[in-house]
Amino acid sequence: MAPAPPPAACFSPADVQQRLAAGACWVRCGARLYDLSGFVRQHPGGEQLLRARAGQDVSADLDGPPHRHSANARRWLEQYYVGELRADAQESVENGVVASAETHKTDPSVEPRFEVVDLDKDLVDWKKPLLWQVGHLGDKYDEWVHQPVTRPIRLFHSDLIEALSKTVWYSVPVIWVPLVLYLSWSYYRTLAQGNVRLFTTFTSEYSVAVSESVFPGLFGFGFFLWSLIEYVIHRFLFHMKPPSDSYYLITLHFVMHGQHHKAPFDGSRLVFPPVPASLPIGLFYLILRLLLPEAVGGCVFAGGLLGYVFYDMTHYYLHFGSPHKGSYLYSMKAHHVKHHFEHQQSGFGISTKLWDYFFHTLTPEESHLKTQ
Repeated sequence: MAPAPPPAACFSPADVQQRLAAGACWVRCGARLYDLSGFVRQHPGGEQLLRARAGQDVSADLDGPPHRHSANARRWLEQYYVGELRADAQESVENGVVASAETHKTDPSVEPRFEVVDLDKDLVDWKKPLLWQVGHLGDKYDEWVHQPVTRPIRLFHSDLIEALSKTVWYSVPVIWVPLVLYLSWSYYRTLAQGNVRLFTTFTSEYSVAVSESVFPGLFGFGFFLWSLIEYVIHRFLFHMKPPSDSYYLITLHFVMHGQHHKAPFDGSRLVFPPVPASLPIGLFYLILRLLLPEAVGGCVFAGGLLGYVFYDMTHYYLHFGSPHKGSYLYSMKAHHVKHHFEHQQSGFGISTKLWDYFFHTLTPEESHLKTQ
């Protein structure tokens, strides 16, 4: 017989007020207390929205309007559970921390939403590297990988390989922006020599000279082209559904993208590490070299590489930034969080919604209806 779980910690309204005064961000659902201090900057609605609700009951906010939180968002909340609010009639109540006996009542229709991922009873052993375990999940993998947790992931047994699979966000501009500048200057000088022509493979009589004046157009085209590549890779490669009977395809999916959906706030895995990223970047360069004259392909590649840097930096900010309400990045953050927590098969654009509009994959609009 399994041992009974330890009793939940109890806090009086005065205890909660003391923590709020110290700068913590505690909220409650009924009598259940949650410490969101470590989550405020990642909240898609912005830090100030959570800070304004510190000490308050957010049950109505979870149901909306304006936004009804998904089952995954509610499971995510449970990871910040710290205990119960004790109702003491003798204690004073301040700043919205209500100590009413009614707060201890839980609506049975709401209770199932508050299931939390129990890491000790999960389908995988979190004390061991996950990469070689997930392939055995079979038809349970898709549901499991889309139940996010707030903890880092270890993929490999080898410390060296594990280190190469992670990186800090600023490694992306530090490594790739100098290469963009070098390639741009180098290929601009090549175009300025006046020796570059298009279509020489097919005809010399009607070939077209390419001068340095077209460099901005080629560079801009590469930047724009990346936005489409970003969308296609995210939708058709990262979000392929591996067959439940294929250990290797499930493992491949997890290492490419599934691990990001499982731990969306693991800061060491939000941007592509330079070593594995260099392989597809090199492949794109070779493809452009085969299709276009070297200088033309190089200019397009430089623009695309800057587009990739912009994409990775935007992605990191959408997870850890706190954009101003009403701004473009605020809209993109809400769009991306819906993709993570509720609509994994839509909302594939990271740096722009353009291709989601074009291919009709925008995340669905909310009805704003509350469940009775």
